[in-house]
Amino acid sequence: MKTDDKTTASAYERPSKSALKREAHEHQALGEALTTMSESALAAAPLTEPLRDALAQWRHTRSHEGKRRQMQYIGKLMRDADIEAIREAVAAARLGHAHDALALHQAELWRSELVGSDDALTRWMAEHPQTDLQPLRALIRNARKDADLAPEQRHGRAWRELFQFIKLFVR
Repeated sequence: MKTDDKTTASAYERPSKSALKREAHEHQALGEALTTMSESALAAAPLTEPLRDALAQWRHTRSHEGKRRQMQYIGKLMRDADIEAIREAVAAARLGHAHDALALHQAELWRSELVGSDDALTRWMAEHPQTDLQPLRALIRNARKDADLAPEQRHGRAWRELFQFIKLFVR
C-alpha cells in the first residue's frame, strides 16, 4: 500500500472538526462578552454593522430560546469580524471597570488616612500639589468632628463631602 506524501500532508493542513468547533464556541463566548458591554463601549468597539444590529436585536429579544438563537447568529457573524480587535475592546471594557473600582478604593483609603492623621495630609500634598489646601483642611476638620459623634450619627455629610473631594483627584 503506497501513501502519497502530498495527500497525507494536505490532510493535516486544515483544522480538525474539533478545532473548528472550539473556535466557534470561542466566537460565541466572545459574542456573549459583547452583550455585557455598555452602549458606549460597544460604540467604540470595532464591530461590523451586521454584528452591531445583531447585538441590538439580542438586547430587545425577550424569550430564552430567541436569545439563544440570536447568540448563535452573533457567533456566526463573529467569523467575519476582526477577533483580536474585539478581544482587545472587551478586555479594555473589563479593565475600565476594575480601574474605576480601584480608584474608589484608593479614595476611601485616602479619606480614612486623612481623617486619621496629619501626616497623611503632608503625603497627600506631595502626591497632589495642585490641591487647594484650604477646602481640604476644612473638609478634614468637619469629618473629624463627625467621627467624634455617637456611632449612629457618624459618617455624615462631611465624611461624604471629603470622599467626593478626594475622588476628583484619585483617577
